[in-house]
Amino acid sequence: MQALIAEEHGVSHEGGRLYAKCWTPAAAHHAKRTPIVLLHDSLGCVALWRDFPAALAEATGRMVVAYDRPGFGQSDAQASPLPLSFIGDEARGGFQSVVDHFEFDRFVVFGHSVGGGMAVGCAAAFSDRCDALITESAQAFVEDRTVQGIRAAQDVFQQPGQIDRLRKYHGDKAEWVLHAWTDTWLADDFATWSLDATLARVTCPNLVIHGDLDEYGSVRHPERMAHLTRGASTLKILEGIGHVPHREQPARTLELVKAWLAAI
Repeated sequence: MQALIAEEHGVSHEGGRLYAKCWTPAAAHHAKRTPIVLLHDSLGCVALWRDFPAALAEATGRMVVAYDRPGFGQSDAQASPLPLSFIGDEARGGFQSVVDHFEFDRFVVFGHSVGGGMAVGCAAAFSDRCDALITESAQAFVEDRTVQGIRAAQDVFQQPGQIDRLRKYHGDKAEWVLHAWTDTWLADDFATWSLDATLARVTCPNLVIHGDLDEYGSVRHPERMAHLTRGASTLKILEGIGHVPHREQPARTLELVKAWLAAI
């Protein structure tokens, strides 16, 4: 095991302070490797990545940065609902603030679930600086399975005590976080959203990871993503895996990412 240095950062952003954390291999050779920036899912935050960022830094020998988007985790609260353009907006929003804070000339972007869609936007917006794109369980459009999964989760969170699961990580922002997910994805005006035009602007190598049992999206999502990008795509459908491969099979996911990054 290689030693890691973990540091917390406050990142200035137009919507308030963002919380970020980085894990840096102590060995000097990491400086030659492009850092990885993680983008969390719809109910996520840095803490909910758990030990994955540290394990990813150790496995790849790269600095790994994760941050809480505005309104999530330890970042400042947001008063307004998310706009329907929130996925595409992240590249020039919180993501750019984090990249500027750490003064990254180049980076690898890795997003889970809606964070995967945001990562696609980041790779497209910063095509001259993004060395590689990794998506995990990302949605490329609004599918019936996506809507059904969100409605099922919405019903669960209406049960007594369930919102406390979010308060543990988001504090008094928990209700906002839940509605930012459900109200946006279930909005009638959002039903025609897709990543198609953004995917066409991705030119870097990309690894598309998806579980065949993902409750929020069928394999049509990764297949569409791999087909539409202009960069070299590697599609990996993981059998028997649901929406969170990095938690359900962390060793397998880490080895997959490590081997792919080493080969590009």
